[in-house]
Amino acid sequence: MLGDMKNEENNTKKWGGDPSRFINKISVEEDCLDLPYTQAILSRANGLPVEVIPSRSYPLFTSPYPESLQDGKRHLLLARNLGRFFKPCPATREYRCCDYQVLNIGMNCPMDCVYCILQAYLNNPHLSFFVNIDQMFDEINAAFAAEPDRFWRIGTGEFTDSMAIDRLTGLSPLLVKFMAKQKKAVLELKTKSAAIGHLAELDHQGRTIVAWSLNSPTVMAREELRTATLAERLAAAAQCAEWGYKLAFHFDPIIYHPDWQQGYSETIRQLYEAVPKEAIVWISMGALRFLPNLKKIAVKRFPNSRFFHEEFVIGLDNKSRYFRQLRVDLYRHLYDELQKRKADHTAVYCCMESDEIWQDVFGYKPEDKGGLAAILDRAATYDYSPIKK
Repeated sequence: MLGDMKNEENNTKKWGGDPSRFINKISVEEDCLDLPYTQAILSRANGLPVEVIPSRSYPLFTSPYPESLQDGKRHLLLARNLGRFFKPCPATREYRCCDYQVLNIGMNCPMDCVYCILQAYLNNPHLSFFVNIDQMFDEINAAFAAEPDRFWRIGTGEFTDSMAIDRLTGLSPLLVKFMAKQKKAVLELKTKSAAIGHLAELDHQGRTIVAWSLNSPTVMAREELRTATLAERLAAAAQCAEWGYKLAFHFDPIIYHPDWQQGYSETIRQLYEAVPKEAIVWISMGALRFLPNLKKIAVKRFPNSRFFHEEFVIGLDNKSRYFRQLRVDLYRHLYDELQKRKADHTAVYCCMESDEIWQDVFGYKPEDKGGLAAILDRAATYDYSPIKK
């Protein structure tokens, strides 16, 4: 299976960094079919086969989960979200969380990263997108009204990629226009794609931060299938900066592999050569960590990948993690490289790590500077104006 997927990854030029083009079928729950938003999505489907299915049923696949993920990632299901759209990030109390708020727009994505935690977190293969967006905006408005003095940092990239199917859904301009009216909130759109077309010429008022996950060139080429290349991601980021968007980048998961120092240094070098440092509000670092069941699933799906066979220890959150000293070595190397190039206002932080790791890497704990949430709130309000060419 992996060999076929690698061959497909090697042909990504024809996809232009837009993984929505890997979708080959759409299913629509019948109680969603007449929604104007659903019809707008179908109008952008460019001849893809569409089937209407009974509500609260699921498309059938010939193979069991997780083998069915291969087909499920190509099969878009338009459905109603019967739960909450807007909720806190599912963090753990043992490690420092940034008080992020998750906007759940769908589940799964058409890209296929070997390390993706969703393989173990989800129990079905469907690439789902929620079309009852009126309810979504009602929830956000209610939350803002209930805590009018709070500053909100919101992201859509927890259970799916924020932009991977935006060519079809057209959700990003709706969110950007909504957020432009908010005075005490920012939205982060996090992606491994280069599908930014819908972000052009929007009056975003600096309230949307466009973010990319980055890794070493080796990891991106071998372990992040059907994703945009590093060059495509950085070109998209540079374009967004030119449009006046603030940017963020996430080195997560940082993966130990041969020549990892050179690999991550090269990515950081290319990042700062491509993107104006003034546009970057924050950069996160998170070493590889995973649920116990993920290794079993990923090794079966991707037998040629080797990084799951390193030594790990069970952390306080019951996830497998590298030993402490290796995590510190990984973080220190990236932090040293970033310190050489970053703007003073750019916040560099560790995602889901202990105070002890923070002290070893940065020389301080989050609480020494008001807490991680406060650090990122300050970074989010930095006033970025692009230099006119």
